[in-house]
Amino acid sequence: MATQPPSSAAAADLYETASQPDPSASAAGDAYTFLEFNTQGDDFEYPDFPELSQPARSAPPPPAPVTSSASSSWPAPPLPPDALPDADLAPQDSTPPASSSSPSPRSSASKSRAAAAVADGLAAGVAALSFEEPPGAGTGDDGYDYGKGDFVEHACRYCGIHNPACVARCNVPSCRKWFCNSRGNTSGSHIVNHLVRAKHKEVCLHKDSPLGETILECYNCGCRNVFLLGFISAKAENVVVLLCREPCLNVNALKDMNWDLSQWTPLIDDRCFLSWLVKVPSEQEQLRARQISAQQINKVEELWKTNPDASLEDLEKPGVDNEPQPVVLKYEDAYQYQNVFAPLIKLEADYDKMMKESQSKDSVTVRWDIGLNKKRVAYFVFPKEDNELRLVPGDELRLRYSGGTSHPAWQSVGHVIKLTAQEEVALELRASQGVPVELNNGFSVDFVWKSTSFDRMQGAMKTFAVDETSVSGYIYHHLLGHEVEHQIIRNTLPRRFGAPGLPELNASQVLAVKSVLQKPVSLIQGPPGTGKTVTSAAIVYHMAKQGQGQVLVCAPSNVAVDQLAEKISSTGLKVVRLCAKSREAVSSPVEHLTLHYQVRHLDNSEKSEMHKLQQLKDEQGELSSSDEKKYKALKRATEREILQSADVICCTCVGAGDPRLSNFRFRQVLIDESTQATEPECLIPLVLGVKQVVLVGDHCQLGPVIMCKKAARAGLAQSLFERLVILGVKPFRLQVQYRMHPCLSEFPSNCFYEGTLQNGVTANERQSSGIDFPWPVPNRPMFFYVQMGVEEISASGTSYLNRTEAANVEKIVTTFLRSGVVPSQIGVITPYEGQRAYIVNYMSRNGSLRQQLYKEIEVASVDSFQGREKDYIILSCVRSNEHQGIGFLNDPRRLNVALTRARYGIVVLGNPKVLSKQPLWNSLLTHYKVQLSVDTYQCLL
Repeated sequence: MATQPPSSAAAADLYETASQPDPSASAAGDAYTFLEFNTQGDDFEYPDFPELSQPARSAPPPPAPVTSSASSSWPAPPLPPDALPDADLAPQDSTPPASSSSPSPRSSASKSRAAAAVADGLAAGVAALSFEEPPGAGTGDDGYDYGKGDFVEHACRYCGIHNPACVARCNVPSCRKWFCNSRGNTSGSHIVNHLVRAKHKEVCLHKDSPLGETILECYNCGCRNVFLLGFISAKAENVVVLLCREPCLNVNALKDMNWDLSQWTPLIDDRCFLSWLVKVPSEQEQLRARQISAQQINKVEELWKTNPDASLEDLEKPGVDNEPQPVVLKYEDAYQYQNVFAPLIKLEADYDKMMKESQSKDSVTVRWDIGLNKKRVAYFVFPKEDNELRLVPGDELRLRYSGGTSHPAWQSVGHVIKLTAQEEVALELRASQGVPVELNNGFSVDFVWKSTSFDRMQGAMKTFAVDETSVSGYIYHHLLGHEVEHQIIRNTLPRRFGAPGLPELNASQVLAVKSVLQKPVSLIQGPPGTGKTVTSAAIVYHMAKQGQGQVLVCAPSNVAVDQLAEKISSTGLKVVRLCAKSREAVSSPVEHLTLHYQVRHLDNSEKSEMHKLQQLKDEQGELSSSDEKKYKALKRATEREILQSADVICCTCVGAGDPRLSNFRFRQVLIDESTQATEPECLIPLVLGVKQVVLVGDHCQLGPVIMCKKAARAGLAQSLFERLVILGVKPFRLQVQYRMHPCLSEFPSNCFYEGTLQNGVTANERQSSGIDFPWPVPNRPMFFYVQMGVEEISASGTSYLNRTEAANVEKIVTTFLRSGVVPSQIGVITPYEGQRAYIVNYMSRNGSLRQQLYKEIEVASVDSFQGREKDYIILSCVRSNEHQGIGFLNDPRRLNVALTRARYGIVVLGNPKVLSKQPLWNSLLTHYKVQLSVDTYQCLL
């Protein structure tokens, strides 16, 4: 494009776009993504062309010559109308004065005339001022009242602004609504708010906007996900090129082109589209627009999911979007309890169903294998695009093939038996017949939603209400929050409170065990690294020795149940680990304790018939109906026999509702990690006849994960443990931590546990020999690495990433590896799924050491690391913005978890300017500054 400033004819080409390629170019498959406009440096304010429409595209002009400066190789912009002295009088198509790479200075005479003209104009304007309300006041230029009536088609569906330059259309076929680029009363622009809430990702500009009717997409691959798109300036042409962040920004072929890929900038900045792409409405337009709150936006977006044509006025209709009844601290009876919690469980179930069933994947590539049990296993990649959805072993998926010339249509349901770090899923299929193993491409995957866990919660609440024998009278009233006299269980206390096969207990652990054995309801608070699993195992051992019958041990997660089962088994007690049938093929560290393993390996001649039938079933895939009936009866009898002979039965809270336990009664129940379970989830193991209950957890760490925000707001996210603490039940706190270097435990102890944590390890015991890592203060293995990189919205639209932080995470990981640390000792954690995925990709692509080393390093979310530990932790905070705040990081419980995973050392990467606005983070930054006696803003590398 010519380097001379444009004439009036050329002005119309300023925002020309390749979304309308010329006929000669279209045959070559021109992409949409060269956006042409003139610039003058980074801070140039783009002029307004309200009347400019998109012309038909002509053949592209020859590229401008390259000069030494990128900015000077682009022609100067025309002067905006308000920069001209007689702007009000100038016609729209007037030709701006010629200029070189910077505007030409005007003579002093012209400046004088300009000043005089402005003064005269102001005087005339003041003289003409009228304080009477003119006709059509408060309306738009076309007489439209923003607050009332129907909007024009391209008006923002939130606020009514309809300036073509300021709006964009959501291009998802089922939506196609228009939204503007103003923030209004929210932290992000209306178009970005909609895309995030609706999980939509495509955008089209208005035909009368400066850039014309353009669908935004990647120049190289055609990706239309606006959360992935950014632009770079082409050095040899006065155009910008749209490229996606993954994978095209890292394609080697593009690096060879004459583009500076390091200058790539996302199209969405601080949750608004860049103003040269979609203009921000003027203050006057925003004042005239309908005012809408973030809460109203959330509600109308929820309404659109079921009624796409709904309007804001529909929110006012009775029965629309009613908030459910919130939880309370005390309940009159179990019926009121059920009436409050049942609707919340239904809300969560409905949301979970909607989320999972919407997660179909097409064009999946499969590789086939056969498991040890002779069943077909399909391996395929199921990327984590959304941080809301967690695929776990035991989930049910449907794999299908739509049919083709080589194979007819086929489908089969299976269970997830394994998930690899590379996001590969292993799916064991139920049926092995007719599987198209000769095919690898063109498969689809759907979630098969199961209501089992929610049904069991509803069932437990019903039992609690109607069955008087479900829990003791004392526990019934205690759980409902009624005032009850303290009871003491009279039994003979053991002389020694430890247990065989377990480490010696410290004083606070001994007191906890002694206290629990004498109370019907006990809470034990286990801060990080204080040995709550060992303490729980000791409690279960002594309970089992009291002769009160079998002890039921539960936790909300399978990992926690396995850990506890292993510890309890080491005391010599007979433990049976009951797994969900969907998880029987999932490998487990306590495989030998599982019921299904014990059934298969029971050494009993009477069971030979069942083993023969089992063998036949494994070989043939199925049995005749009479043999199947006989096999099931024999298997049930064997399972019951093994369960009855156990001292302790371990399962998840939901697993306690398994039909195989329906005729069992448990007087003593211990629930570990009870602060991560919802109340109705905790109730499932309790309604099996409990007379003594122990809840173990830590309400200063993360609580239950509730997907439905409406249910979470109503209080479903509050655990039973937490409610009992609020009601005045004092938890017994374990006080000696054995995990962290003393300098790492100091801040969490003071901030979250009133300074009560004592160190069971010395600084010397946490001094890593032979590791040469450059800590700022050698005997204090911690530091804050200052980052100024900007956050970006991740591909899902619902998470964040920070490329600068990711690059520095790789540098720190490499420094650790070079200093002698092995990959299994390092954990990289971040609150955001978008950052987790980006770090994994970045390290494997850009790591300067052997790629395999980076693949062995665990990169995970903070939430998934609760209950885990590593020798060295690198925490990437991600958030770095002007308006958005720090989101997830605001939760003190998440900060507590993040800071307490490391044994030997921790590195925190973040933007102190943004983080320090939050008081707790400010305290942490101050702590680091004081403890390290160095400038906090010093960088390591």
